[in-house]
Amino acid sequence: MLEPTRKGPVTMVSDAPGMDGVSDTTATQVGQRVAGLRQRAGADPSGAATDTWAWFTDLAAAGSKSEAELNELFRTGSPPTDLDGPTEGILVTTTTNKVLDPAVAAVTKLWMPWQGKRFDASSGTGDNRITSSGRIASKLLWPLYSMKDAAEGKLAFDFHTYVDDGKDDPDRRVMVIDYKDVEKNPTLVIRSVRDELVEIVPGAYLGKILYRLSSGSHELIGFFALRTP
Repeated sequence: MLEPTRKGPVTMVSDAPGMDGVSDTTATQVGQRVAGLRQRAGADPSGAATDTWAWFTDLAAAGSKSEAELNELFRTGSPPTDLDGPTEGILVTTTTNKVLDPAVAAVTKLWMPWQGKRFDASSGTGDNRITSSGRIASKLLWPLYSMKDAAEGKLAFDFHTYVDDGKDDPDRRVMVIDYKDVEKNPTLVIRSVRDELVEIVPGAYLGKILYRLSSGSHELIGFFALRTP
């Protein structure tokens, strides 16, 4: 299997000026906007979550051009502490290369079988919410893997959750969504994925999709977002 290739190095941001990838202006603007949303969340949590979700969708519309802003936004977050039950999700963008990213964006605008994730806080586990039509693609890629039935579509690709240092941002704590140690998950692709999730404001969460390479290191291949109902 071909491993994903990123456009460039992982974007890291520190307090020091002149860091490659994210300008001081972008970092300041993102930080100020997040601070305003969090202040609003104290009195109007629903409104703050709605506005944060609108920000995510705007970044999704910009595609991979939004990678620097997404990375800075991610770094303002902290591990979620109260995620439990179903969430709605969107793929914000992939960050692989200039040929694949637009193709993925075009396909997912027409058909996106992934709907979000479910979390069980008490057991530190969860799974992914998939449309019924997603079963067809699953059978083509993983003919021996069976999805679970649900009231609205299918459930698939179980995971464990825990808090750890980020692989892409080792100076940040994140919620890890780990597929590796669930034996029934397909070996092809799925068990090499490590999602990392942070809360931006209560009810709105930003995630990174990482792919484990044969060397044991991880590549950032995309961003996703979740929100609670």
